[in-house]
Amino acid sequence: AFKIIPNLRNWEEVLYLTEPDSWSVHAVYQATRLFVSNLNARLAQRFLALVLLPRVRAEIRRERRLHFALMQALRKATYKPGAFYKGILLPLCQSRTCSLREAVILTSVLKKASLPVLHSAAALLRLATLEYCGTTSFFMRVLLDKKYALPYRVIDALVDHFVRFADDERAMPVVWHQTLLCFVQRYKHEIRPEDIRALRALCGKQSHYKVTPEVIRELDHGVGRGGGGGQAGGAAPMAASGPGAGAGGAAAAASAATRVGANVSEAVRDLPPVLMMDD
Repeated sequence: AFKIIPNLRNWEEVLYLTEPDSWSVHAVYQATRLFVSNLNARLAQRFLALVLLPRVRAEIRRERRLHFALMQALRKATYKPGAFYKGILLPLCQSRTCSLREAVILTSVLKKASLPVLHSAAALLRLATLEYCGTTSFFMRVLLDKKYALPYRVIDALVDHFVRFADDERAMPVVWHQTLLCFVQRYKHEIRPEDIRALRALCGKQSHYKVTPEVIRELDHGVGRGGGGGQAGGAAPMAASGPGAGAGGAAAAASAATRVGANVSEAVRDLPPVLMMDD
């Protein structure tokens, strides 16, 4: 009878009659499988936000770890990427009450999940515009580490996200500096030249004795958006050009082939036997 609930028009009311708070962790996993598979992204988002997310947070708060069945439920939720971001990740960051343990557990799910670039880019854009919370950097760093080909709009929003801390009197946590380093390492060639200068100025105001020198080194090696990089050091030299270069090259190649062929002698007895098949 439980399997028909996702097909009902008033599935939320019927679902709450089953008292989701009293479900076992294995029942939560099976329900997540059922609802994520049978509902569209918008309705699956409501299930994840109203049922799965509160249960996961309560489990972490009570047990200080997450049961394997709930971990599997989170992984199953990533099969609907839009619903996962809008129903799990963004509400958790918007609440500004995400604990360090919750962030570590959720990022472990993100690392192993294969999520489309469009959904991840939209999530990064939203995270970059949220009011900053320390645990938000955990999710941003994991998404940046997936090396997506991000649109310029998202890259510019991430630059603005970091630059706005130039006048902040707070000493930013190490994870913030690590996120900045990851961003610069991955996208230093897609950042605008004026943004590179702004990030260098940021490093003078928000610095970490180990991470900031690496950020500056990456910025120095970045050519910026629209810049032209030099040839690789190991590239072969270009062929000579000019009148007569083609004829001279052909003659040199012919003479080299003649010299090579003159030293080759073919012995008939050394040839491998040819196997004949019967008709």
